[in-house]
Amino acid sequence: MRRYAPLFTAPVARMSALNIGTCEEEGINVSLLDQADREIQAKFPKMHSFLLLRHGKLIWERYYNGHEVSSLNDLRSATKSFTSTLIGIAMARGDMPGPETAVHKLLSEYLPRRKETLLEQITIRHLLTMTSGLYWQTGKKLGEAFIHRFHRSKSWPSFALRLPVQEDQLGVFQYRSVDSHLLSVLLTQCCGIDAYTYALQHLFEPLGFGRSGWAQDPEGYTMGHIGLYLTSRDMAKFGDCCLHQGSWNGKELIPADWLHQATQRQVEGYPEFGDYGFQWWTGRLHGINYACAHGHGGQQIYLVPEANAVVVFTADSKVSRWKNPRTLLERYVLPAVSSLNLERS
Repeated sequence: MRRYAPLFTAPVARMSALNIGTCEEEGINVSLLDQADREIQAKFPKMHSFLLLRHGKLIWERYYNGHEVSSLNDLRSATKSFTSTLIGIAMARGDMPGPETAVHKLLSEYLPRRKETLLEQITIRHLLTMTSGLYWQTGKKLGEAFIHRFHRSKSWPSFALRLPVQEDQLGVFQYRSVDSHLLSVLLTQCCGIDAYTYALQHLFEPLGFGRSGWAQDPEGYTMGHIGLYLTSRDMAKFGDCCLHQGSWNGKELIPADWLHQATQRQVEGYPEFGDYGFQWWTGRLHGINYACAHGHGGQQIYLVPEANAVVVFTADSKVSRWKNPRTLLERYVLPAVSSLNLERS
């Protein structure tokens, strides 16, 4: 795979401020979190961080294997949830047309020469929900057989839009990273700036993010499917903003109605991973609803609205085999917070 260096915003990381609380103040069962910490050290040798926020306060923060507060994490496919969020912001600002807009109208320069009727049926909503029907091969663990060919191509948008559309798969979910990257291309085509710059202006800087990075494709488009680098605290900030209807310090940064759609089931997904919203996985554990930004190796941001909680896990992203931290959420974290009176909205 060809490597593209991420663009960083500053040469030195600065601390990302968060309100700090304690488990005791929140009535959290600390012994369960301690058990999770011990299991991470014993059975998750590639883990980098484990954070828990409740009511917007950071009440649990652990780092592993030499990582610390200022360390940047390679989010891998958890990047997709950020891309979706930028699309929602752009639509609300009037910078992009709505979800039902046909993609071919906005990306005409990348279309194949021969007219494809099925291609003209693909909308932005199809890309958001990974239901474009573009021919793709996805493995049981979300491995993508064509991803290296995609990354080696000179024009990623052209590669994606030249894939044949399977008529019986248009509208059916299939995990497909090219859909996510096309969202970033669309944003740039509509707004005139790359998705990373747009994120800095309308999301990262308003949230007070520290150092960050986001890689580009060969034509300068911000990668829509992978390539984002953030600290664990900034991942938690983003999660907390999403948890609270896009509001941060009294200002709406992300449209609440967009987040409601993005983090709710839009299509049936895969049993092992959950259903799918707008570039977010959704599901239930212990009868509790959650939404998850999920990336290879164990990069995860969990939103748990009923407990007013955000959980962040990060780990080594350059691994072929890894353990899913969701087991920690299921065994320890949710039981720790669900002993409380859950806040149902």
